[in-house]
Amino acid sequence: MRRRVLPGFGLSLGYTVTYLGLIVLLPLAALAWKASDVGFAGLLRLLSSPRTLAALKLSFGGALLAATVNVFIGLLVTWALVRYRFPGRRVLDAFIDLPFALPTAVAGIALTAVYAPNGWLGRWLVPLGISFAYTPLGVLLAMVFVGFPFVVRTLQPVLQSLEQDVEDAAESLGATGLQTFLRVILPTLVPTLLTGFALALARAVGEYGSVIFIAGNIPMRSEIAPLLIVQRLEEFDYATAAALGVVMLAFSLVLLVLVSALQRWTRRWAEVPR
Repeated sequence: MRRRVLPGFGLSLGYTVTYLGLIVLLPLAALAWKASDVGFAGLLRLLSSPRTLAALKLSFGGALLAATVNVFIGLLVTWALVRYRFPGRRVLDAFIDLPFALPTAVAGIALTAVYAPNGWLGRWLVPLGISFAYTPLGVLLAMVFVGFPFVVRTLQPVLQSLEQDVEDAAESLGATGLQTFLRVILPTLVPTLLTGFALALARAVGEYGSVIFIAGNIPMRSEIAPLLIVQRLEEFDYATAAALGVVMLAFSLVLLVLVSALQRWTRRWAEVPR
Protein backbone atom coordinates (compact mmCIF):
# COMPACT_ATOMS: atom_id res chain seq x y z
CA MET A 1 0.00 0.00 0.00
CA ARG A 2 1.34 3.38 -1.02
CA ARG A 3 1.88 5.73 1.91
CA ARG A 4 1.07 9.40 1.40
CA VAL A 5 3.33 12.11 2.79
CA LEU A 6 0.46 14.56 3.33
CA PRO A 7 -2.91 13.78 5.03
CA GLY A 8 -5.62 12.03 3.03
CA PHE A 9 -8.20 13.53 0.71
CA GLY A 10 -10.87 14.02 3.39
CA LEU A 11 -8.68 16.07 5.70
CA SER A 12 -7.14 18.05 2.81
CA LEU A 13 -10.57 18.86 1.37
CA GLY A 14 -11.88 19.86 4.80
CA TYR A 15 -8.92 22.20 5.34
CA THR A 16 -9.35 23.69 1.85
CA VAL A 17 -13.07 24.33 2.27
CA THR A 18 -12.59 25.78 5.77
CA TYR A 19 -9.77 28.06 4.66
CA LEU A 20 -11.60 29.35 1.59
CA GLY A 21 -14.82 29.78 3.55
CA LEU A 22 -13.37 31.74 6.48
CA ILE A 23 -10.62 33.71 4.74
CA VAL A 24 -12.07 34.37 1.27
CA LEU A 25 -15.79 33.67 0.85
CA LEU A 26 -17.11 34.88 4.22
CA PRO A 27 -15.58 38.40 3.99
CA LEU A 28 -16.78 38.73 0.39
CA ALA A 29 -20.28 37.63 1.41
CA ALA A 30 -20.24 40.19 4.24
CA LEU A 31 -19.19 42.87 1.74
CA ALA A 32 -22.08 42.01 -0.59
CA TRP A 33 -24.52 41.90 2.35
CA LYS A 34 -23.49 45.36 3.55
CA ALA A 35 -23.63 46.73 -0.01
CA SER A 36 -27.23 45.56 -0.34
CA ASP A 37 -28.22 48.33 2.13
CA VAL A 38 -27.94 50.95 -0.65
CA GLY A 39 -30.50 49.11 -2.79
CA PHE A 40 -30.60 48.78 -6.56
CA ALA A 41 -31.60 52.41 -7.14
CA GLY A 42 -28.82 53.62 -4.87
CA LEU A 43 -26.31 51.45 -6.73
CA LEU A 44 -27.43 52.95 -10.06
CA ARG A 45 -27.08 56.48 -8.65
CA LEU A 46 -23.60 55.59 -7.40
CA LEU A 47 -22.52 54.15 -10.74
CA SER A 48 -23.93 57.10 -12.70
CA SER A 49 -22.06 59.63 -10.57
CA PRO A 50 -19.39 61.38 -12.70
CA ARG A 51 -16.94 61.28 -9.79
CA THR A 52 -17.37 57.52 -9.34
CA LEU A 53 -17.06 56.86 -13.08
CA ALA A 54 -13.90 58.98 -13.29
CA ALA A 55 -12.33 57.14 -10.34
CA LEU A 56 -13.21 53.70 -11.74
CA LYS A 57 -11.94 54.69 -15.19
CA LEU A 58 -8.60 55.84 -13.72
CA SER A 59 -8.23 52.78 -11.47
CA PHE A 60 -9.01 50.14 -14.10
CA GLY A 61 -7.70 52.01 -17.15
CA GLY A 62 -4.47 52.84 -15.34
CA ALA A 63 -4.10 49.26 -14.10
CA LEU A 64 -4.60 47.83 -17.61
CA LEU A 65 -2.06 50.23 -19.09
CA ALA A 66 0.44 49.67 -16.26
CA ALA A 67 0.19 45.87 -16.60
CA THR A 68 0.73 46.18 -20.38
CA VAL A 69 3.80 48.36 -19.86
CA ASN A 70 5.11 45.90 -17.28
CA VAL A 71 4.78 43.00 -19.73
CA PHE A 72 7.03 44.68 -22.30
CA ILE A 73 9.56 46.10 -19.83
CA GLY A 74 9.50 42.92 -17.73
CA LEU A 75 10.27 40.78 -20.78
CA LEU A 76 13.27 42.95 -21.70
CA VAL A 77 14.64 43.01 -18.14
CA THR A 78 14.13 39.27 -17.63
CA TRP A 79 15.81 38.51 -20.96
CA ALA A 80 18.85 40.58 -19.94
CA LEU A 81 19.04 38.93 -16.50
CA VAL A 82 18.74 35.37 -17.84
CA ARG A 83 20.69 35.50 -21.11
CA TYR A 84 23.60 37.80 -20.28
CA ARG A 85 26.32 37.95 -17.65
CA PHE A 86 27.43 41.44 -16.63
CA PRO A 87 28.83 43.15 -13.52
CA GLY A 88 26.14 43.88 -10.94
CA ARG A 89 23.66 41.38 -12.38
CA ARG A 90 22.96 39.79 -8.99
CA VAL A 91 22.45 43.20 -7.38
CA LEU A 92 20.07 44.21 -10.14
CA ASP A 93 18.25 40.90 -9.73
CA ALA A 94 17.83 41.55 -6.01
CA PHE A 95 16.49 45.07 -6.61
CA ILE A 96 13.63 43.63 -8.69
CA ASP A 97 12.02 42.44 -5.44
CA LEU A 98 12.20 45.83 -3.76
CA PRO A 99 8.54 46.76 -4.46
CA PHE A 100 7.54 43.47 -2.79
CA ALA A 101 9.30 44.36 0.47
CA LEU A 102 8.89 48.14 0.51
CA PRO A 103 5.86 49.44 2.43
CA THR A 104 3.49 51.01 -0.07
CA ALA A 105 3.37 54.32 1.77
CA VAL A 106 7.17 54.54 1.66
CA ALA A 107 7.08 53.82 -2.08
CA GLY A 108 4.54 56.62 -2.56
CA ILE A 109 6.61 59.11 -0.61
CA ALA A 110 9.75 58.10 -2.52
CA LEU A 111 8.06 58.53 -5.91
CA THR A 112 6.66 61.91 -4.86
CA ALA A 113 10.08 63.07 -3.63
CA VAL A 114 11.57 62.23 -7.03
CA TYR A 115 8.82 63.45 -9.37
CA ALA A 116 7.27 66.39 -7.47
CA PRO A 117 7.84 69.81 -9.12
CA ASN A 118 10.70 70.43 -6.64
CA GLY A 119 11.92 66.80 -6.67
CA TRP A 120 15.16 65.34 -8.03
CA LEU A 121 13.76 64.68 -11.52
CA GLY A 122 10.58 66.75 -11.34
CA ARG A 123 12.48 70.06 -11.29
CA TRP A 124 13.93 69.16 -14.71
CA LEU A 125 10.85 67.47 -16.20
CA VAL A 126 8.15 70.00 -15.25
CA PRO A 127 9.73 72.89 -17.25
CA LEU A 128 9.67 70.53 -20.25
CA GLY A 129 5.91 70.02 -19.81
CA ILE A 130 6.27 66.49 -18.36
CA SER A 131 4.51 66.34 -14.99
CA PHE A 132 4.11 63.10 -13.03
CA ALA A 133 3.14 64.40 -9.60
CA TYR A 134 -0.55 65.07 -9.01
CA THR A 135 -1.55 63.85 -12.50
CA PRO A 136 -2.91 60.56 -13.94
CA LEU A 137 0.63 59.97 -15.26
CA GLY A 138 1.83 59.74 -11.66
CA VAL A 139 -0.89 57.17 -10.90
CA LEU A 140 0.31 55.12 -13.87
CA LEU A 141 3.92 55.39 -12.67
CA ALA A 142 3.03 54.09 -9.19
CA MET A 143 1.03 51.20 -10.67
CA VAL A 144 3.95 50.24 -12.92
CA PHE A 145 6.27 50.35 -9.89
CA VAL A 146 4.23 47.96 -7.75
CA GLY A 147 3.37 45.52 -10.57
CA PHE A 148 6.78 45.20 -12.20
CA PRO A 149 8.19 42.33 -10.01
CA PHE A 150 5.17 40.11 -10.73
CA VAL A 151 6.00 39.93 -14.44
CA VAL A 152 9.75 39.39 -13.96
CA ARG A 153 9.43 36.72 -11.25
CA THR A 154 6.75 34.87 -13.22
CA LEU A 155 8.72 34.90 -16.45
CA GLN A 156 12.23 34.26 -15.12
CA PRO A 157 12.02 30.50 -14.32
CA VAL A 158 10.27 29.77 -17.62
CA LEU A 159 12.92 31.61 -19.63
CA GLN A 160 15.68 29.84 -17.70
CA SER A 161 14.15 26.43 -18.50
CA LEU A 162 14.01 26.97 -22.28
CA GLU A 163 16.32 24.58 -24.10
CA GLN A 164 19.09 26.12 -26.16
CA ASP A 165 18.77 23.20 -28.63
CA VAL A 166 15.48 24.59 -29.96
CA GLU A 167 17.06 27.91 -30.81
CA ASP A 168 20.09 26.18 -32.37
CA ALA A 169 17.77 24.05 -34.53
CA ALA A 170 15.87 27.13 -35.72
CA GLU A 171 19.08 28.94 -36.58
CA SER A 172 20.45 25.87 -38.39
CA LEU A 173 17.32 25.92 -40.58
CA GLY A 174 18.08 29.47 -41.62
CA ALA A 175 15.97 31.50 -39.19
CA THR A 176 17.31 34.88 -38.16
CA GLY A 177 17.57 35.88 -34.53
CA LEU A 178 14.35 37.93 -34.74
CA GLN A 179 12.48 35.08 -36.48
CA THR A 180 13.68 32.62 -33.82
CA PHE A 181 12.42 34.90 -31.08
CA LEU A 182 9.04 35.70 -32.67
CA ARG A 183 8.19 32.20 -33.97
CA VAL A 184 9.91 29.86 -31.49
CA ILE A 185 10.50 31.57 -28.15
CA LEU A 186 7.65 34.09 -27.88
CA PRO A 187 4.76 31.58 -28.42
CA THR A 188 6.18 29.55 -25.52
CA LEU A 189 6.30 32.61 -23.28
CA VAL A 190 2.86 34.03 -24.07
CA PRO A 191 0.89 32.03 -21.40
CA THR A 192 3.46 33.02 -18.77
CA LEU A 193 3.37 36.64 -19.88
CA LEU A 194 -0.41 36.60 -19.51
CA THR A 195 -0.04 35.19 -16.00
CA GLY A 196 2.34 38.01 -15.12
CA PHE A 197 -0.06 40.49 -16.72
CA ALA A 198 -2.96 39.20 -14.59
CA LEU A 199 -0.91 39.39 -11.37
CA ALA A 200 0.35 42.90 -12.14
CA LEU A 201 -3.19 43.98 -13.07
CA ALA A 202 -4.68 42.63 -9.84
CA ARG A 203 -2.01 44.38 -7.77
CA ALA A 204 -2.43 47.70 -9.59
CA VAL A 205 -6.24 47.74 -9.34
CA GLY A 206 -6.18 47.46 -5.56
CA GLU A 207 -3.13 49.64 -4.97
CA TYR A 208 -3.65 52.49 -2.51
CA GLY A 209 -0.62 53.49 -0.45
CA SER A 210 1.89 54.13 -3.21
CA VAL A 211 -0.67 55.96 -5.38
CA ILE A 212 -2.33 58.48 -3.10
CA PHE A 213 0.82 60.52 -2.42
CA ILE A 214 1.87 61.08 -6.02
CA ALA A 215 -1.71 61.28 -7.35
CA GLY A 216 -2.68 64.36 -5.38
CA ASN A 217 -6.22 62.94 -5.21
CA ILE A 218 -7.89 65.64 -7.30
CA PRO A 219 -11.56 64.68 -7.90
CA MET A 220 -12.41 63.91 -11.54
CA ARG A 221 -8.70 64.02 -12.44
CA SER A 222 -6.34 61.95 -10.31
CA GLU A 223 -8.63 60.31 -7.74
CA ILE A 224 -8.63 56.49 -7.62
CA ALA A 225 -11.56 54.28 -6.60
CA PRO A 226 -9.91 52.86 -3.42
CA LEU A 227 -9.55 56.45 -2.14
CA LEU A 228 -13.29 57.00 -2.68
CA ILE A 229 -13.94 53.92 -0.54
CA VAL A 230 -11.71 55.26 2.26
CA GLN A 231 -13.47 58.65 2.12
CA ARG A 232 -16.88 57.00 2.45
CA LEU A 233 -15.62 55.00 5.43
CA GLU A 234 -14.35 58.18 7.10
CA GLU A 235 -17.85 59.63 6.62
CA PHE A 236 -19.30 56.47 8.29
CA ASP A 237 -21.16 55.71 5.03
CA TYR A 238 -20.34 52.01 5.22
CA ALA A 239 -23.03 50.87 2.77
CA THR A 240 -21.77 53.12 -0.05
CA ALA A 241 -18.19 52.08 0.67
CA ALA A 242 -19.22 48.42 0.47
CA ALA A 243 -21.14 49.06 -2.77
CA LEU A 244 -18.04 50.61 -4.32
CA GLY A 245 -16.07 47.60 -3.14
CA VAL A 246 -18.55 45.23 -4.78
CA VAL A 247 -18.34 47.15 -8.06
CA MET A 248 -14.53 46.92 -8.01
CA LEU A 249 -14.74 43.24 -7.12
CA ALA A 250 -17.08 42.55 -10.04
CA PHE A 251 -14.85 44.41 -12.52
CA SER A 252 -11.76 42.61 -11.21
CA LEU A 253 -13.39 39.19 -11.47
CA VAL A 254 -14.49 39.85 -15.06
CA LEU A 255 -10.97 40.97 -16.01
CA LEU A 256 -9.32 37.97 -14.37
CA VAL A 257 -11.76 35.53 -16.01
CA LEU A 258 -11.03 37.08 -19.41
CA VAL A 259 -7.28 36.86 -18.85
CA SER A 260 -7.60 33.26 -17.64
CA ALA A 261 -9.60 32.31 -20.76
CA LEU A 262 -6.98 33.99 -22.94
CA GLN A 263 -4.26 32.03 -21.11
CA ARG A 264 -5.97 28.70 -21.83
CA TRP A 265 -6.48 29.62 -25.47
CA THR A 266 -2.85 30.65 -26.00
CA ARG A 267 -1.60 27.48 -24.23
CA ARG A 268 -3.69 25.26 -26.53
CA TRP A 269 -2.61 27.33 -29.53
CA ALA A 270 1.08 26.90 -28.59
CA GLU A 271 0.64 23.12 -28.22
CA VAL A 272 -0.90 22.64 -31.68
CA PRO A 273 1.81 21.19 -34.03
CA ARG A 274 2.49 23.21 -37.17
